Amino acid sequence: MIKKIDHIGIAVSNLDSAIEVYKNLGFELKEIEEVKEQKVRVAMLPVGESKIELLESTSSDSAIARFIERKGEGIHHIAVNVEDIEKALEKAKENGLKLIDEKPRIGAGGKKVAFVHPKSTKGVLLEFVQD
Repeated sequence: MIKKIDHIGIAVSNLDSAIEVYKNLGFELKEIEEVKEQKVRVAMLPVGESKIELLESTSSDSAIARFIERKGEGIHHIAVNVEDIEKALEKAKENGLKLIDEKPRIGAGGKKVAFVHPKSTKGVLLEFVQD
């Protein structure tokens, strides 16, 4: 059901500055996209089959803005690629995990995404992603 780590999401205050830091480390920028529904600008930096996803808030009331306000910049979530996101959500719910998203929504790259609450995953925000 889980195929691979899709990406690691990192909350940043300034996307352009963060991109430069990662470029200086040898990462290449694949694309920048705004996901209006989630109030973020996203930069994708490929790493083998996975990616680093840099997330900058576009609104003071977004989840990323609240995260940075509470915890500062840093790792926000880990995303795993799944074959069937609806089945992954159903299985998580059946096993007593708390879901942030009962149904998938559209995320970066037009992919279906859904989040599992960190209270259910030992403090890690987990994202399911379906291509």
